[in-house]
Amino acid sequence: MSATVASKAIGSVVSLGCASVVVGYVYNQLHTESNTMDRYFSAYHTAESEASRRRVFDGAIEDPRKNLLNFLSWNSFSDKK
Repeated sequence: MSATVASKAIGSVVSLGCASVVVGYVYNQLHTESNTMDRYFSAYHTAESEASRRRVFDGAIEDPRKNLLNFLSWNSFSDKK
């Protein structure tokens, strides 16, 4: 009976370890990509580009940069204000 319990425990530990590795890898990739995009867009973040954005989105209900789907830049956007 103890061999069955041990095999289930080992299987659970291995599964949990694999899942944590995958989650860690995905988090790292998303963080790296977010930093890359931040560097790319910071080069474009000028007074002229902001004026152009205001003209395009004038009358919009909300700023598209605050959209729920744009969760990768929530920290960087809130730090800039």
